[in-house]
Amino acid sequence: MEEKVSTARVALKYGVLGSVVIMIFTTIINVAGLSQNKILSSLSFVFMIVAIVLSMKDFREQNKGFMSYGEGLGLGTLVSAVMGLLSSAFTMFYIQFIDNTLLTQGMDKVRSDMEAKGMDDSQIDQAMELSQRFMSPGVVFAMGVFMYILTGFIISLIVAAIVRKEKPVFE
Repeated sequence: MEEKVSTARVALKYGVLGSVVIMIFTTIINVAGLSQNKILSSLSFVFMIVAIVLSMKDFREQNKGFMSYGEGLGLGTLVSAVMGLLSSAFTMFYIQFIDNTLLTQGMDKVRSDMEAKGMDDSQIDQAMELSQRFMSPGVVFAMGVFMYILTGFIISLIVAAIVRKEKPVFE
């Protein structure tokens, strides 16, 4: 009897590897003071895409060259969930113990963006008050995990369709 490759094991491997890369990259960006740069900040999603693609290719190789669409979608979503949990936990640790000014810098950037759009002070104050409610550590962590999973799911929909290779029915 042949042993089936576990999607959870592959997802854990690539989720942890991707998270470590993102943690190192995020730390470098934060230390360099470039955390507000949207282009550099969005590179973490490139790392997620690479981790998802590599995990699906690895799974397919270990599974005798076959991977169904559902297996790929589940694998990619699991990879993004692991990455979301670990990266969000690291971000919360970083904000709580290393640099607690990151949230303040983000809020200052939001305020300056609103001022640049020409919003009046009362609108800005109201929006900032609402935004402040969502800046608690628990909400930031939960939103980070949710966004990683959602983004990873969408990426996995596309990548699984490309990487999949179904087993022949009559084999």
